[in-house]
Amino acid sequence: MSFALPEALRSYVNQRVASGRYGNASEYLRELIRRDQEEQARKRLRDWIEEGLMSGPGRVMTPQHRAGLKRLALGRP
Repeated sequence: MSFALPEALRSYVNQRVASGRYGNASEYLRELIRRDQEEQARKRLRDWIEEGLMSGPGRVMTPQHRAGLKRLALGRP
C-alpha cells in the first residue's frame, strides 16, 4: 500500500520517527491504525451499552438466555 502525504504531515511523521519511539514511518502508521481500531471497538461497546440502557427495564437472565448470548458472542447459531 502506498499513499502520498502533504509535506506538513510527512514532516510530522518524520519527527515522530526521529523521537526514537518508532523505527520507521510504517511502525508509526501501524500504531495509529491499531489505536483507531481500539477506539472504534470502545465506541461500539459504548453504543451497545447505551442501546441496552434505552431498551427498557431489565429482565432476569436465565441459564438458557446466558447460553444463547454466549453462542451469539462466539458466532455460533
